[in-house]
Amino acid sequence: MKTIKRYMRLYKVLIVQFFKVIMQSKVDFLMGLFGFFFTQITGILFLYLVFEQIPLLQGWSLEQLIFIYGFAQIPRSIDHLFTDNIWLVAWRLVINGDFDRYMLRPMNVFFQVIAEKLQPDALGELLVGSILVIHSCRKGIVVTDALHIGLFFVSIMAGALIYTSIKLFFASFAFWIKTSGPFLQVAYELADFAKYPTEMYAKGIQFLITWVIPFAFVAYLPASYFLGRGGFFGAGSSNVEVIGIECLIAGLFWCIAYSVFRKGISIYESAGN
Repeated sequence: MKTIKRYMRLYKVLIVQFFKVIMQSKVDFLMGLFGFFFTQITGILFLYLVFEQIPLLQGWSLEQLIFIYGFAQIPRSIDHLFTDNIWLVAWRLVINGDFDRYMLRPMNVFFQVIAEKLQPDALGELLVGSILVIHSCRKGIVVTDALHIGLFFVSIMAGALIYTSIKLFFASFAFWIKTSGPFLQVAYELADFAKYPTEMYAKGIQFLITWVIPFAFVAYLPASYFLGRGGFFGAGSSNVEVIGIECLIAGLFWCIAYSVFRKGISIYESAGN
């Protein structure tokens, strides 16, 4: 308990210092925030343009796809907000030797990486996702009883952990190959496929985004059950089963990713001069 309190106190100190830095340039902060907001709006406009030509897409209505799109944005934005610094491990911290500073401090290395900064741009992503989900609930296409609301928040947290685990796993390759950014970029962009029903894609892509890099579990699969659709596991499956599998996958991938990260730390060599 003392260790948890200590890390929470340290996290608060580090984040306060980070915000002092970014507020030195308020214009850049606001431009980044609104930039992400308008990027998400563009994605929604794309859906509207598609449905002007095709009223139903693989049996899905526009309102249902808007919910899936919004649902996908929430765990992604949480991961983006709190763990965006992992990208720097993949791109430059290892190859430049900047990772040294984490090794010298008497703190958990992963904690130091994610506590070094927040990514305020993610607030635009979170705002859009929340608006779309609330809009869908008001339209009555989503069940909103106590069980579903509880499972919704469990699914969001599990989805965010899946995002973080995938990001940490591929970023950790940098300890062996010095720069793993391109691999992480390719893997992370597969998340865009999860914003839409997976049955739209070829079997190979469905398998890839469901069982290899499981982004389907952060968006389409749980969202389809909140919409009352049978989805991947068949009409007889329940929400509890789907969210349970999502949590299991989140825990499994986190254990794998963190183990690879710790192994990478054990072989880390500074860049020298």
